[in-house]
Amino acid sequence: MTADYATDFDEWLVETFARVGEFTVLIVLVEIGETTAGLLCSSYLHVIGDETRWPDIVEMFVGAGAAWNGAAFFQADRAGLVRDPVARHRLQSLMRHLESDRSLLKHAEFFDGRGLRLKIEETTPP
Repeated sequence: MTADYATDFDEWLVETFARVGEFTVLIVLVEIGETTAGLLCSSYLHVIGDETRWPDIVEMFVGAGAAWNGAAFFQADRAGLVRDPVARHRLQSLMRHLESDRSLLKHAEFFDGRGLRLKIEETTPP
């Protein structure tokens, strides 16, 4: 039996929680252009249950004050939760790497403003 989810994000969160248990996720808000992905802001979140849904996440993003249309989610550690200092360090490291190589976004769980899964592909300039 499969559950009904309102968004791809909801499905991803529930399935990840079932597989890993509690986990920390690094979040990067992005402005997606026709051939660009601009980094706007970032944060991390400790996921301690599978009840969070996309509208809850969008409400949290309102506080960022950024005009985003994409959100990339990276697990901070495959094993699950990490402490705040570790999450902050890994987020800073991730942002440094993304600044120089946006193609790393293809390794994220990436969603649009409606919580639907996106796929990032590299393009070659015309």
